[in-house]
Parts: sequence; structure tokens; C-alpha cells
Amino acid sequence: MLTEEQVLEALKDVKDPELNRSLVELDMIRNIKIKKDTVSLEVVLTVQGCPLKATIEEDVITAIKELGAKKVNLKFGSMTDWERSQLAAKLRGEQPGGQPGQGQPGQGQPGGGQQQALSPLLAPDSKTEIIAVTSGKGGVGKSTVTVNLAVSLARLGKKVGIIDADIYGFSVPDMIGIDRRPVVIDNMILPVERFGVKVMSMGFFVEDNSPVIWRGPMLGKMLRNFFSEVHWDELDYLLLDLPPGTGDVALDVHQMIPKSKEIIVTTPHATAAFVAARAGSMAIQTNHEILGVVENMAYYQCTSCGNKDYIFGRGGGEKLADELKTDLLAQIPLGLPDTDPEDPDFAPSVYDEDSQIGKIYLEMAQKLAQSS
Repeated sequence: MLTEEQVLEALKDVKDPELNRSLVELDMIRNIKIKKDTVSLEVVLTVQGCPLKATIEEDVITAIKELGAKKVNLKFGSMTDWERSQLAAKLRGEQPGGQPGQGQPGQGQPGGGQQQALSPLLAPDSKTEIIAVTSGKGGVGKSTVTVNLAVSLARLGKKVGIIDADIYGFSVPDMIGIDRRPVVIDNMILPVERFGVKVMSMGFFVEDNSPVIWRGPMLGKMLRNFFSEVHWDELDYLLLDLPPGTGDVALDVHQMIPKSKEIIVTTPHATAAFVAARAGSMAIQTNHEILGVVENMAYYQCTSCGNKDYIFGRGGGEKLADELKTDLLAQIPLGLPDTDPEDPDFAPSVYDEDSQIGKIYLEMAQKLAQSS
């Protein structure tokens, strides 16, 4: 006959998909009852309506049936406000305290709770490499580069996150195929993960694609909240998708994250490269290392004959890299991802790793990983 200890031991390997911690460690498994070959238990979720409830249910049932149980009865509950506050403190590395009833529910918006300490990702001894992806102007594919570079790094086994810092033109959630909002525990936000990449974006907190009408100080506050109030856990790389140009957000990044490095995205057109040089000059003036230049929309390659047409000009990326005394990391051709919208892994802007463009991104990710 199965024992409670065996059930708990089996469930130690089942993790909350958003927290990446064992359900047993998080005290989410309760009220275990065993009668012959039937196991009944309660799974206490972090919040009501947890978007990954079905995944947790499937993993729990599978783990218990592998022990030999014929039937598993699951009941779901949710943590109290106090339990969530204790969990949030534990995840932040703080000492849980207080009494039941003292915890405050999360506000559901970044910046809605008490001010938290600055993220350990920004500490001087942090091992996370922060890479800002920037451009001189919009429309050069900066966000596409950010998303595919992040996914490629994750394919190499790296722990990766993205902050969609393009507050006015947020697009990362849609590009990577995320259709749900992050869970908020107490005053802590859990980033949404897809393709092994953790994502945080202003787009999660805007209703119906409404415009964001904010001035500089509010933008800076939002960016700081994305560091201080989001549970990133351990990351090898954190990519920042910056707004184009050299405005308030770019300036905040240079001041707030002195150790961040930069990738400049341009097209091969001479004017686009000329404008992108301003973003590079800003990085140089603020002592930020430039990792290299990515030339997007470099050419169109005919699928039938293989000829390359340089429809946006030629040489802009190389000229920009020479001017900034850095490397040309990649020349990425025009082309849409060849993916099926009915595929459960579909994302509008993510290239398959075996495709021509997917391989280029993977090679770029390997270069960055080797140079880290």
C-alpha cells in the first residue's frame, strides 16, 4: 500500500511551471489521503484561476500513477493573502514573518505595492549579462531580433529573460505568441514564459491595445518596477528591447544599468545606418560596451533560383560596425517564419531553429555565448 511519504517524495519532482520550484517545497500539496489504490489530495495554487492549472494537474496525476495508484482524486484550492505574502517573501530571499491576516493582496499592476529592493540582477556581483537591443529609428526589426536572439540563447540551454522596454511600441508578447497575463503574488509579478524565455512587458497591463500616454519620469518608474517587482529568479541573459532612438528610456537604461552591453540593429540602407550611429554614440559616451551590429533585412533570397536581391541597399551594417569599431554579428535576410498557425508552438515572429534565418540567429547566439 502507498504511503503519504511516498506520495510527497514523488511530488518533489513536480514543479510549479511559473516559479520553477517543487510543489512540495512551496507547501502546495495538502490533505493527502490514501485508500487502497486511490490517492486523494489537495493542490493549493498561488492564485485562483491559475493559467497553468491544467499542466499542474496532469503532472501531479502522472507522478502519483507512476507510483502504482490506480486512481487520483485532485481538489484545487488557492492560497490566502497571508500565504501569498509569505511565499513572496521567501522567493525574494527575505525572512517570512507576520501573522495570518496581516498580508496585503497584490494590486495587479506593476508598481501597485510597496517599493521593493532593487533587483539582484542589477547587483555588482550579478552573473546575469544584460544586453540592450537598440536602434536609431523604428521599423528596422529590433524587436524581431530581440525575440529570436532570446529564443536562440534558450535553445542553447541558457536561462533567458526579455524586458519589453519599448513602452509606447510594446510588441514582444504578440511576437512570441503569449496570450495570457502574468500572475501577481502579493506585490510580486511572475514573468510569463514561452520557448524557455521569461517575458515582461507593458503590454500585459494595457487594456485593448490602448495607447500609453506617459512622460519620461513615469517611464523610468515602470522600467525600475520591471526589475524590482518581477521575480526573474536566476538568469544567464536578460535582453532589453529598447524604444528606438536616444530618448528617456534609453537614457534611464544607461544610468540605471551601467554594466549593460548593447547590440545595435540597422538595415543596410545608408540613412538607417547613419541614424543608428547616434544610438551607438550614446553607448560609447556612457561607457557601455557595444557587442556588435545586426544588419536586418539585408537581402531577399529567391526561393527558386537562390539569387540575392539587395532591395534596401548594401553595406550599411558593415559601415556602421566599422564606425563604431565593433563586429557585424549577423546579416539577416527578409523572410517570414514558415510556421503553421494551427501548431501549438506557433508564434508569429519566431523562426524554426532548422530554417535558414533560424540558423543565423543560432549562430549569433553561439557567438555571444562564447564571448561571455
